[in-house]
Amino acid sequence: MTLGVAEVASQFLVGISRSMILFVVCAGLSFILGVLRVPNIAHGSLYMIGAFATFSVTKFFPGTTGFWVALVVAPLFVALISLIAERVLFCHLYQREHLMLLLFTFAVSLILGDLVKIVWGAEYRSVSAPPLLKGSVSILGASFPRYNLFLILMGPIVGVALWLFTTKTKIGKISRAAAVDREMVGVLGINVSWVFAFAFVIGCFLAGVGGALVAPTVSITLGMDHTLIIEAFLIVTIGGLGNMWGALVGSLIFGVTHSLGVLFWPQFAIVFPYMAVVIVLLVRPKGLLKSVW
Repeated sequence: MTLGVAEVASQFLVGISRSMILFVVCAGLSFILGVLRVPNIAHGSLYMIGAFATFSVTKFFPGTTGFWVALVVAPLFVALISLIAERVLFCHLYQREHLMLLLFTFAVSLILGDLVKIVWGAEYRSVSAPPLLKGSVSILGASFPRYNLFLILMGPIVGVALWLFTTKTKIGKISRAAAVDREMVGVLGINVSWVFAFAFVIGCFLAGVGGALVAPTVSITLGMDHTLIIEAFLIVTIGGLGNMWGALVGSLIFGVTHSLGVLFWPQFAIVFPYMAVVIVLLVRPKGLLKSVW
């Protein structure tokens, strides 16, 4: 089979659009890893809740505005859940070793999964893209979905917004300082506990944004968090633990290699991203960019 430039370019853009969803989720996970040093396995469950919440909001607000309302409300709902979890549970465990944190966040993910099943049931759900983003555009003679172009645009917006937050705002700078030396920040009279709470909520908010963005592109169902969290941890590992721009590079590697694998060797497409991960870790065991750990 001979592939034209249009087909390769279209599939490449599909890979970038999926990479942007991964980046939005991984940026939140990387932020939590960088500030709190918490490997949050429950991050995937919060992503799933964001997708289910998007479904509920679009049903409550049918019509052209439903998705746009959900894009705001669903992440805020996830942020509220994460704030409650952080204040009740996580804030007591930051000084524990990473293995205990892994086990704890895994338990939280199982609890959240059961709560999702109780609230939304086990049926598959779906969300339609807003009318403005339906249809496709022609790129080099091949049609490309408008919603995927929207996803490609959203990734940089989220990345720049998070960068501005961490480098230009007072709370962002305090979060970075707390990541380096939390004791010194506490000595200066700053309530480190609430700094950590805010950082945790921001990271989980991005998981909710990722869930809202992915809702029109997949079937919303129980278990959608499992694959995502595995991919997310691989991405933040090859990018550099806690490095947001590393998460972007890792997401692009993961998304594009999978997309091109579907085009060139569809039977083994799922293998390509993991091969890329292995190659990166063999060449750069600590990740492509500087790790904050």
